[in-house]
Amino acid sequence: MMIREILMIVFVTCSTLGSQLLVKRAVTQIALRDPVPSGIQWLLAACLSPGVIAAVAIQGVGFIVWVVVVSRIKLGLAFAISGSFFYILIAAASWFFYGERLGLLQWIGLLLVSGGVLLMTLTGKPA
Repeated sequence: MMIREILMIVFVTCSTLGSQLLVKRAVTQIALRDPVPSGIQWLLAACLSPGVIAAVAIQGVGFIVWVVVVSRIKLGLAFAISGSFFYILIAAASWFFYGERLGLLQWIGLLLVSGGVLLMTLTGKPA
């Protein structure tokens, strides 16, 4: 695997991370409205939110890059690399930006799962 493909996987992972953070921010802002919309009004507010629209655009660009990635390398390898880092990064970013906390065992679990997936993919031999 070449450095270009790894950088594209990092880009896709970061675009997914960024879009999830934007969605969280957008729906949190909607929840602060007075009165808080509900039902179809909430759904419309979310869909028309600039943050959600930006998140969809970012995710769309990430998807285009992902198509290029999986055309060049194995899907399982690309997904394992992206996924193994995504879960750790989203937990860290959620803590940093939103004050969301995970317990020690949850962090250990994230690290074990992410590390295990990455190790199995990078060291595994094809059947």
